[in-house]
Amino acid sequence: MTIIKMTTSIMMMMLLLCTRATTSAAFQLTSISRRPASTLHVSVNPDVITTKEYEDICGTSFDEDLLHTRLQATNYLYPKHVEVVEDLAPIAGAMVDEILLETGDKAWQPQDYLPDLSQPGWEDEIKEMRNQAAQIDDDLLVVLVGDMVTEEALPTYQTLLNTFEGCDDPTGDTDSPWARWSRGWTSEENRHGDLLNKYLYLGGRCDMRSIEVTIQHLITNGFNPQAKKDPYRGFVYTSFQERATKVSHGNVGRLARQAGDKNLGRICAKIAGDEGRHEKAYQTFVTEILKRDPDGLLNVFGDMMRGQIAMPAELMTDGVNKDLYTDFSDVAQRLGVYTAIDYAEIIKHLVETWDLENLEGLSSEGEKEREYLCRLPERYRKLAERSMNRKKKVNEEVVPKSFSW
Repeated sequence: MTIIKMTTSIMMMMLLLCTRATTSAAFQLTSISRRPASTLHVSVNPDVITTKEYEDICGTSFDEDLLHTRLQATNYLYPKHVEVVEDLAPIAGAMVDEILLETGDKAWQPQDYLPDLSQPGWEDEIKEMRNQAAQIDDDLLVVLVGDMVTEEALPTYQTLLNTFEGCDDPTGDTDSPWARWSRGWTSEENRHGDLLNKYLYLGGRCDMRSIEVTIQHLITNGFNPQAKKDPYRGFVYTSFQERATKVSHGNVGRLARQAGDKNLGRICAKIAGDEGRHEKAYQTFVTEILKRDPDGLLNVFGDMMRGQIAMPAELMTDGVNKDLYTDFSDVAQRLGVYTAIDYAEIIKHLVETWDLENLEGLSSEGEKEREYLCRLPERYRKLAERSMNRKKKVNEEVVPKSFSW
C-alpha cells in the first residue's frame, strides 16, 4: 500500500514540477484540492508547449483519459490479477445467465417449503411439521442452528466479495458482469438463512432470541478469510467454502431424513443444490484464471493451503460462550456433518477439478507449487485420520456441552 501511495504522490509531484517549469498559461491543474489522485486532470495549452515536450518532461501524455487510466492503475494492489479478472468479465456474465437461472417467478422461495399461514388448515400443517421435527435429536439441532447462523451472516460475505479488486460493485447497482454476479449470488444465498430461520421458529424447539443474539454478534464481529483484496485468493476461497457448505447442508439433510424429518431433508437438499451451483461458478472462474496466469494462481493457492481455510462462523458467540464455534464444530465433527476428512476431500476435489496433475508451461516456482498441491490431499487425509482416531481414544465418553440456543 505504501508503494502505491508513493507512486501516486510522485506523479502528482512530477505534474506540479512541470507546472512550475513552464509558464502559467501552459498547464492548469484543475480542482486538485477536492479530487482524489485517481481523478486528477491536466489541461495543456498546445500553443505554449507541444505534446512531445510535455511527454519528455513528465513521462506521460497530457491526454485526459490516458492520464486518468494511468493514475487509476496505481490504486490496485494486484494490477495483473485485476487485468486477468477483467478479461473474465464475459464469463462472469455467462455465469449469471447460466448458473443463476432462478430469478423472478421461476425462483424458489422459503415460503414454498413452509406452511402458509394465510391458508385454511395451516394449524394442521404446523402440527405435522412439529411432529417430524421432534424426531431430530439435540445434537443435530445444534448443528442446524449453527449452519443457519452462518447463513444469516450474509451481509459480511457480500462485503467480502466487494473487496476483491476488479470485480466489485462500486455504486451498488453497477451494470457490470461482476457486479451482477455479486448481487445475484447474494440474492440466492439470502434465501438459505431465511428458510432455516423460519423452520426453526415454527418448530418451536429453540430459543430464537438467543439465536438472534448470536447472529447479531457474528455480523458485528465480521470475518477475515485472509483474501487480502486479491481476486485470486477470493475465488480460491469461495471455491472451497461453497463446497464445504454444500457438504454440511447435504449431510444435515441426510441425517434429518434418517431421523424421520422429511421436511428438513427437502429443505437442506434444496439449499445444498444452490451451494453446488455456486461452487461450480467459482471453480470455473479459477479454471479460467489458470489458463491466463497459472503461476500466479498456483502461488496464491499454495500459500493459502500452507495456512488454514477459515470457516465463516469462526467468530460466532452468543455473548456468553466465547468457545461457541469450537463447541458447535465439535458436534458437527462427531455427527459426521463436516469433518477433517471432508476438508481433505475438498482439497482433493479442487486439485482434480483444476487438473493440476497435468498443468504444463509453468515456471520453476510454479512447478514447485503444483507438486506441493498435488501431494497435499493425501497428506491432509492422513493427518485427519490420525487426529480423529486420537479424539476417539481420548473422548470415549462424550462430555455434553450446553448451548443457549
